[in-house]
Amino acid sequence: MSSSLPPFVIPKRLSLSAQVAEAIRKAIADRTWEGYLPSERRLCETFQISRPTIRTALHLLAKEGLIEIHQGRRNRVLAAAPQSVDQQSQLVLLVTPEPVTRAGQTAYQGIGAMRTHLAEHGFATEVLVCQSRSARVQQRKLEAFMRETRIFCCVLLSVSQELQLWCSKQPVPTLVLGSCHHGVNLPSLDVDYRAVCRHAAGVFLQKGHRRIAFIVPNSGVAGDLASERGFLEAVEARVARGEAQATVVRHNGSALNISAKLDVLFKSDTPPTALLVAKPHYVFAVIIYLLKRGLSVPDTVSLIARDHEYVFETVHPSITHYRFSGDSYGHRLSRLMIRFVNQGSLPPEPNLFFPKFYEGNTVRSLSNPR
Repeated sequence: MSSSLPPFVIPKRLSLSAQVAEAIRKAIADRTWEGYLPSERRLCETFQISRPTIRTALHLLAKEGLIEIHQGRRNRVLAAAPQSVDQQSQLVLLVTPEPVTRAGQTAYQGIGAMRTHLAEHGFATEVLVCQSRSARVQQRKLEAFMRETRIFCCVLLSVSQELQLWCSKQPVPTLVLGSCHHGVNLPSLDVDYRAVCRHAAGVFLQKGHRRIAFIVPNSGVAGDLASERGFLEAVEARVARGEAQATVVRHNGSALNISAKLDVLFKSDTPPTALLVAKPHYVFAVIIYLLKRGLSVPDTVSLIARDHEYVFETVHPSITHYRFSGDSYGHRLSRLMIRFVNQGSLPPEPNLFFPKFYEGNTVRSLSNPR
C-alpha cells in the first residue's frame, strides 16, 4: 500500500478494519497522535464506523507492535515512523456546537466538498462537537483536544464570541466558517447577512408593507446579529419619521417559544403584515403557526426566508428566499481552504458573498399600505 496516501484517506479493496488500521498507521507516522491514541469513541466518530471495527483495527496494529492496548484506558503508541521534528501536522480541525449534519443541506454539502479537496492535498479533517452552551466548557474541551492531538489549523463553525476570541489568541491558524463577532480579528467566510436582511426589508417596503418583523433565533451567532443590524438599518429612517414599524423577535428555537412570541406579535393592535424568517426549519414552524391562526401566506401575511432550502422552490406557493447552490458554496470554501493550507495563514478579513434573490410567491403588494 502506498505510504504517500494522506492521513485518514481510506483505500479500497481491503476490509474496513484493515482500511482503518492503515489510516491510523499513517496518522501515527505523521505524528498526528503521539504518546496515546484518542479514545475508541473518538476514533469511531472520526472514521464514522462501529466500535467492533475500530477494535479489530487496533488489534491489527497491536500485533505489529505499533500500539499497546489497555482496557478502560487510552491505547498507547509504542512506535512511529521517523519524522523531522519540525514537520507540520496535516490535520484540520472543524469545531462546531452541533453535528455538521444539522448545519443545513448547502453548508453540509460545502463542508463535504471541502474535506474531499483537502484530502486530495494531503490534509485530513476531524470534527470536534462542543455542544455545551458554556463557552468556558467548550474552551476546555478544545484545549484538551489540542494537548493530545497536533493540528495544522482550526475551522470554527457557529461558535460563540468567547470561543472565537480565545482561538484568535492561539498560535494555531484559524478560519471562521461564518461571521466574526465584534472584536475578533480572524479570516472568515460567510453570506453577507447584513446586506441580505437590508435587501429583504427593502423588498417589503417597496411592496407597501409598513409593519414588518424579523423572526430570528436568539443564538448569539455573529451572522444572526449582523442580520438584525441589516434589517433595522433598512427601516430606521422610516421608523424615525413614524412611517413604519419594525420588530425583531428572538426565540429559543422551540416550537412552543416561537408560538408564544408570535402570539404576542399578532395579538397586538398593530400586527405585522410581513415577516422575514431566519433558518429554514423555523420558516415551516412560522407557517404552521400562521395556518393555525387562520392567517394565510401571502394573502394575509407576506413572508421571506433569509436562507436557502431546496424545498422552498417546490412547495406551493413557492417561498421567496435567498439562494446559492451547494456546488457554488463548496467551491468557494474549498478554494479558500486550499489557499489557507498552502500558505499557512489568511489575511484576517471577511470573505463575504451575496446569494441570489429568488422571488417566489409569498410576498404580496399592498395597494394601500397599512
